Amino acid sequence: MQKQKSESRVAVYYELTKPKIWYLLVFTAFGAALTASNIYDIEISPATWLLMLFSVAAGSAAANTLTNYHDRDIDAIMERTKGRPLPSKRIYPAEKARNFGLALAGISLVLAFGISFTTTFEQGLWATGFIAFGLVNNILVYSYALKRNSRTNIILGGLCGGSPPMIGWVAVSMSDLWTMGLAMAGLVFIWIPMHIWALTLHFKDDYNKVNVPMLTAVQSEKTSARAIAGSTVVMVLFSIAPFFISTESGDAMVGSVYLWTAIASGALMIGLSVWVIAKPMEKASWTLFKFSSPYLAVLFIALMVDSAL
Repeated sequence: MQKQKSESRVAVYYELTKPKIWYLLVFTAFGAALTASNIYDIEISPATWLLMLFSVAAGSAAANTLTNYHDRDIDAIMERTKGRPLPSKRIYPAEKARNFGLALAGISLVLAFGISFTTTFEQGLWATGFIAFGLVNNILVYSYALKRNSRTNIILGGLCGGSPPMIGWVAVSMSDLWTMGLAMAGLVFIWIPMHIWALTLHFKDDYNKVNVPMLTAVQSEKTSARAIAGSTVVMVLFSIAPFFISTESGDAMVGSVYLWTAIASGALMIGLSVWVIAKPMEKASWTLFKFSSPYLAVLFIALMVDSAL
């Protein structure tokens, strides 16, 4: 009986971290690290892999936990979120969640700095900096400062999405960090508005109920659909950028496998966004939202495969 209760408690805290979100972020860190490893022919030690992946997982889980703690009042009102651990009081008092999130944040910073001992001090310092930036941007800038005050909240508040790929890249090499590493971070950053706006258009009544001014909740459906389509086109155009980036020695980073994957998957996403413009209804926006995560994953898979060829 005690074991069953313990497992249930673990499951509730695991749910609190929003694992579907941090799974994808950890995957982008993994993809960036493997791509860098393939390009520079640098072997990644098991210790570096563990420190890098678990630091990103803990940091992402910490951010999700602490934003859940901050948003527990509006989550209790919204239909989509009222069953979460805090509003449903499956974790009570709420301070337990806050303390759990702070502990995860501390662990993520320690693990990131641990990369200093498996690579170089500079790499570990940059990894720690990127983790810290991601935490501050997601929790303080997005959740506390912008989410309830600005309709463009997810733009500046989405910068944190680029941290995991940067951590993955810097755990392998400092070379081309501000070209290819930044491009991979940019894929996530530019993807976030399209992903979130499609979700909030689907649940616009929920957001309006709690006065959270997400762009696609406060604008008309037609304007919202255009914003989604525009951000999708920008995302697809930017996804081509890695094909044109070369290493410091002039060699291509990736080739035609990535290029055609980006073009084909991007065409699908643009087609779905056109559907949202034609019929800005729940089904269209929800379909685009559901396709957006696999789309990002496909881009990172293509980068890994192409860089290995």
